[in-house]
Amino acid sequence: MLPSSRRVNPFKVAELAEEKKQLEAEMGKEGFWDDVDAANKVNIRMKSISAKLDKYDKLTAMCEDFEVLMDMGEEDEDMAAEVPEAFDKLNRAVEDFHLAALLTGPYDSYNAVLSLHAGAGGTEAQDWVSMLYRMYVRYCERQGYTVKELDLLDGEEAGIKSVTFEVQGENAYGYLKAEKGVHRLVRISPFDSSGRRHTSFASLDVTPILTEDDNSIEIKPEDIRIDTYRSGGAGGQNVNKVSSAIRITHFATGIVVQCQNERSQLQNKEVAMRILKGKLLEIKERERMEKMADIKGELKKIEWGSQIRSYVFQPYTMVKDHRTGCETGNIQAVMDGEIDEFIHQYLIKM
Repeated sequence: MLPSSRRVNPFKVAELAEEKKQLEAEMGKEGFWDDVDAANKVNIRMKSISAKLDKYDKLTAMCEDFEVLMDMGEEDEDMAAEVPEAFDKLNRAVEDFHLAALLTGPYDSYNAVLSLHAGAGGTEAQDWVSMLYRMYVRYCERQGYTVKELDLLDGEEAGIKSVTFEVQGENAYGYLKAEKGVHRLVRISPFDSSGRRHTSFASLDVTPILTEDDNSIEIKPEDIRIDTYRSGGAGGQNVNKVSSAIRITHFATGIVVQCQNERSQLQNKEVAMRILKGKLLEIKERERMEKMADIKGELKKIEWGSQIRSYVFQPYTMVKDHRTGCETGNIQAVMDGEIDEFIHQYLIKM
């Protein structure tokens, strides 16, 4: 049996199963593909529900297998020796399922684009960006995600001024949206000959990457300016015919996105446009939340760039999330990508 604190709500599973039947019936109707945009949205929802139900079925089978192993272990010492390892495996599967069940947002299943930027502090802050970049790459490796670097600007002496990268994988945005905000580092700077403690900041922006057939956001040509420049460094508009990097500026919001690591200018433009659409979608969603807050009479301010977590290396070691209170003293594990508990606690509190 599943631990009671982690048991899946059977009504939710029943609702998903019923919705799947309705979608299957809708997809079987004549003329379903006449409206391609609507059909694609139904297809995406169908895939999401099927994946969730498949995970539930696999977890249920693991529970049944574990119960059989427990029964056999009562009569066979060799089988009993396998119980602890099987329990740990089952427990991890339950935790993963519980975490995935918390992802209910319309774009949680999408890939994500992350942008890290150094705050004030010069070389120290830029080194902090490189440390965070490594941390997220390690986390993605643990999750089985694919990381694709889109744009990177090195620091003058060390570290990274800014880096933008795409994360591809199941529920990438759903999990990584928990990391959006300002990250604070406290340590004795290796760049300070006097050995003084420094506080550095870096900001992380996380947005979903819309699918090519998603028309939630429309961008008109007159709303943007597209500049090209040489990959690997900044440049002006149309530097020369081999300039393949793309920078898009959205006039109304001032949002600037860029991409330079694809093979062609066209591919860089397509990726940059998808990133821009994700950022505009996020603004649209934020405005909707603010309107709902006004309707409900809520005065809570939505802080999108607030400090979310502190990483202290000296005089003690601690990583603390200021939104949830979740903390650990094993800072090395965190910097190696073990941030699952911080994400889990954030999703529970949402």
